[in-house]
Amino acid sequence: MSEESVPQQGGSGQPKGLLQQMEELMAALNADLSALDADLQAAGDAERRAVEEGRAG
Repeated sequence: MSEESVPQQGGSGQPKGLLQQMEELMAALNADLSALDADLQAAGDAERRAVEEGRAG
C-alpha cells in the first residue's frame, strides 16, 4: 500500500492519532479480506459445479 492511499491528516487539518490510523488501516484490511474471501468462495463454488457436471456428463 502506498503512502498516498493513507491520508496523514484529518478534515480539521490536525495530524491523526496513531489509534485512529490503526483503526482505519484495520478497517481497510478487513474490507480487503472480506472481498478476497468472497472471491475465493465464488471460485470454489464454480469449481465444485464443474466437477459435479463432469461426473454427471
